[in-house]
Amino acid sequence: MKKRVLVAMSGGVDSSVAAVLLHKAGWEVIGLTMKTWDFAQSMPHNGKVVGCCTLESMNDARRVAIEYDFTHFIVDIRREFGDWVVERFTGEYLAGRTPNPCVLCNTHIKWNALLQRADDLDCSHIATGHYARVRQEAGRYIVSRGLDTNKDQSYALWGLPQAHLARTLLPLGNYTKPVIRQMASDFGLSHVADKPDSYEICFIPDNDYRRFLKDQVAGLEERVHGGPFVLSDGSEVGRHAGYPFFTVGQRHGLGLALGYPVYVTNIDPITNTVTVGPREELLKEYLVARQINLIKFPQLREERPATGKIRYRDPGAPCLVRQSGDDELQVGFAVRRAAITPGQSVVLYEGDDVLGGGWIAAAWREEDAPQRATAVDRHQSIAAP
Repeated sequence: MKKRVLVAMSGGVDSSVAAVLLHKAGWEVIGLTMKTWDFAQSMPHNGKVVGCCTLESMNDARRVAIEYDFTHFIVDIRREFGDWVVERFTGEYLAGRTPNPCVLCNTHIKWNALLQRADDLDCSHIATGHYARVRQEAGRYIVSRGLDTNKDQSYALWGLPQAHLARTLLPLGNYTKPVIRQMASDFGLSHVADKPDSYEICFIPDNDYRRFLKDQVAGLEERVHGGPFVLSDGSEVGRHAGYPFFTVGQRHGLGLALGYPVYVTNIDPITNTVTVGPREELLKEYLVARQINLIKFPQLREERPATGKIRYRDPGAPCLVRQSGDDELQVGFAVRRAAITPGQSVVLYEGDDVLGGGWIAAAWREEDAPQRATAVDRHQSIAAP
């Protein structure tokens, strides 16, 4: 009897090839396309809808299933997705942080939704088109980087618990993107083979998060308009349109002419204050992360060397990491990093393997250590369920 797998199919080239690869490997494939968001709630003003979860994408996924004669379902998870991911997305910006909705979705929505439907359909495993790898070793299920370093998506999977990883297949982990596109062509999937990659946030088709926040939060502009831009010494150098519309590390769009480049270095939602300064004020070497998930080892009580990534496109940098509490990691980088941003994820690697990760609560420099506890308390993440 064939083993049965439920494959998340967005209608793009990656998930389409993942499904066909498993089909050719002898799995009984069931395709599942998830409708996560009602675009009428986030429609850009030009009316253009792109990315996943559109009618076109759903039809593209169904065409693959028809071509290879496997079952395909479309399920509506708008309530689950909207209640969890979108509310936290807006909530993080209102708290002065910069959220990562893809990690939130993978950790708390997508895998849960897939496994629930997998159980209903008697599927032993689920699969996605992520460029990453998962293996079992010494009683642990370990996520590692995908072969294609330009497309590696292991950063977005750090939050998955062991029980979920145990049932996860990632068929694309050992391939590069050009090879996957060629496979799509060879498999007769011409309608997706050259489909462009989607880089926008899936529920913000025009990638304009500021517009989205204004649309989602009634009266937001009136509530936050007119706050001060200040330097690190507290001196005011201008006024801004509202703290939620800025992120740590931002340089462009500040509307300030100080005679030298300045960046957003801190956001205080309580006082509606945005602190700016020269690039050196962005550089910090320590961070604390909360709501952690450990993958390669069950705990990291002893300090150990690692490579730490502080954002998706970050190549990573040498650091020391230690679990400083049941739900806290402290990370110290060998060289100061720019724009360690509360609300983003820090993901720790040992070689290509993911040690674990957490949500950045605060960052500081050696000379700021006495203020660390206060900084952490002011930036408690709300990403936890």
